[in-house]
Amino acid sequence: MLSVLLAASLAFTSEDADLAYSMAERLVAEHTPRDAGTRRGNNAATCILDAASMTGADVIRDVFVDKTPKGVRTFVNLYAEFRVSQDAPWTVVVSHYDTKPGTSCPGANDGASTSGLLVALADELFMCRDGRGNVMLVWADGEECMESYTEDDGLWGSRRAASMLKAKGHKVAGVVCVDMLGDKSLNISIAKNSTMSLVKTALAAAKKLKLGKQITYTNLLVKDDHLPFLDAGFPAMDLIDFDYGSVRGKNDYWHTEHDTMDKISKKSLETSGKLVVEIIKLLGK
Repeated sequence: MLSVLLAASLAFTSEDADLAYSMAERLVAEHTPRDAGTRRGNNAATCILDAASMTGADVIRDVFVDKTPKGVRTFVNLYAEFRVSQDAPWTVVVSHYDTKPGTSCPGANDGASTSGLLVALADELFMCRDGRGNVMLVWADGEECMESYTEDDGLWGSRRAASMLKAKGHKVAGVVCVDMLGDKSLNISIAKNSTMSLVKTALAAAKKLKLGKQITYTNLLVKDDHLPFLDAGFPAMDLIDFDYGSVRGKNDYWHTEHDTMDKISKKSLETSGKLVVEIIKLLGK
């Protein structure tokens, strides 16, 4: 009976961090590069779908085409829904899995770490219904722009997901974009262009977890997958570690060949996972 009760309580454990790390490791080892709209990107989506489905989650593949600066490309989003009731509001957690086009970046932190995090969350959400509302996980394709962020360049997957979410008519408590949250030296920023009510929720979650200065609300304006949801009228925020480099504040691993697995840690993934779970709990009340 005790094990059943424990299974019913949503948490993020060291075992979940192991799963997140191993998923990120697999994406880097087997699917680098995984640029949006390419065969390797499609293969990466299949890898994530298979891993998330192994948790018991019902994962939907959404294949769509869109304009890019290099012509029409085919993209792949993945969705997993965890419903507790018809009327409960939805918390949406989004990560991109693609790598920066035209670079040799493996995307260990930028894309793979949080995509692995979502696979581990799927495992927990499938088993645990207590203490949360409805939750949707979105693995978005095409966050990275090819040239510069415009209506036809970058954020393809999140624009598609925001449009589909609006069409469903779901009541949304909040959209949480997670990006680059595996850094060994974890410093999570809440982007300034986030919905203030969600900023307060994230800070309350961090306070409860005693994260101290590991998470801060900053003046950083970030072009990330939360923006299309904001544009669609949903409350949304971006959680990102944009301090990812050889020295504090330099960010020189980002979008380079140095974004490798040795730069991320299970401990950071566990901390990030605990934060996201606590946010899900607070939004589900």
